[in-house]
Amino acid sequence: MTASSSGGNTCLTAKGLDISLAALQRQDPYINNIVDVASQVALYTFNNRSNEWEKTDVEGTLFVYTRLASPRHGFTIMNRLSMENLTEPITKDLDFQLQDPFLLYRNARLLSSQRDCLV
Repeated sequence: MTASSSGGNTCLTAKGLDISLAALQRQDPYINNIVDVASQVALYTFNNRSNEWEKTDVEGTLFVYTRLASPRHGFTIMNRLSMENLTEPITKDLDFQLQDPFLLYRNARLLSSQRDCLV
């Protein structure tokens, strides 16, 4: 992931990152730094019954950040499809697997066999 605009070719300006940081801090005042940005991601959930990935209603810009409190890192998808963003703390219980171009993850709240996928 790199900090880039929706075109993917130019870096976000410092002002753009400042605006994004301020928006994230309205949700979580402990966020202090944006580490990385992906301009467009979509969240999919794996359905074990049908053995298929299902698109969720979460799609937008992904921000990876540091926090001043525990947990010290997290990520948020600023959802363009609804008012509900996805926020995930990065802890030892979060299991990541990169299968380029997909990032699969499983957290402690999910069943042991359920995974989410960021595309």
